[in-house]
Amino acid sequence: MNYPVNMRIKPQVQAFFDEATNTISYIVKDPTSNSCAIVDSVMDIDYAAGRITYDHADELIRQIQTQGLKLEWVIETHVHADHLSAAPYIQEKLGGKIGIGSKISIVQDTFGKVFNEGTEFQRDGSQFDQLFEDGDTYMIGNMPAFAMYTPGHTPACMVHVMGDAAFVGDTLFMPDGGSARADFPGGNAATLYDSIQKVLALPDATRLFMCHDYGPGGRDIQWETTVAEEKANNIHVGVGKTKEDFVKFRTERDAQLAMPKLIIPSLQVNMRAGEVPTDNDGNPMLKVPVNQL
Repeated sequence: MNYPVNMRIKPQVQAFFDEATNTISYIVKDPTSNSCAIVDSVMDIDYAAGRITYDHADELIRQIQTQGLKLEWVIETHVHADHLSAAPYIQEKLGGKIGIGSKISIVQDTFGKVFNEGTEFQRDGSQFDQLFEDGDTYMIGNMPAFAMYTPGHTPACMVHVMGDAAFVGDTLFMPDGGSARADFPGGNAATLYDSIQKVLALPDATRLFMCHDYGPGGRDIQWETTVAEEKANNIHVGVGKTKEDFVKFRTERDAQLAMPKLIIPSLQVNMRAGEVPTDNDGNPMLKVPVNQL
């Protein structure tokens, strides 16, 4: 597909690191207006206590209000398995549309069965305001943006490109971090390799913004790199790494990884666009499936 890349547009990007989940959320501002988008917000949870709070989301809201910005989009790059989205909480405070890739329906169907959701749980993505197809465009003020379909980590992953900035979700990590796992239901290492190649086909100077960083080797947390740096130095897909090499490594590596600590609450909440499920009396309630993941 011929994506509408426009490297002349350089959005202002503010990053917010959540230490509890190693997630980076972003406020992305149109350089010619006060319009902005949020990418991959975080809702705080003390899983052991069953308590949800909003400190991370409140900081995003405070920054947008302090800077006099207008929130137009709350973008989810995919259904995260390691943190909860704060999208509806932010939308209630600031407005904007919540968007995710159209293949969310596959994720909803898969995990609707795992969590034994009833027929009242819609599996058509209708919990979101916008479902993006590959190549779909949208506007943030005067700034055009588009979505790239990049499955492999999950079947619904999208990379969102805004001017010279691309928000890659879990498709890529920093060069010394490599790539995300591909062993979740619907994930596929070969598909992930192909998706990474799509991202690396963007112009070399494209700024890439990560959803996660874990500081390999004890280095400071980082979240911004470029296509050129990833092509040259990424330890999983850099120069000389074939698809066969990647699939072999990724498959062997994934077999050694534990499940993310927050996968059970994250999937239930995030496949609902950030809404916490409720019991028959309307009380917030999460399920714990046994031997299903």
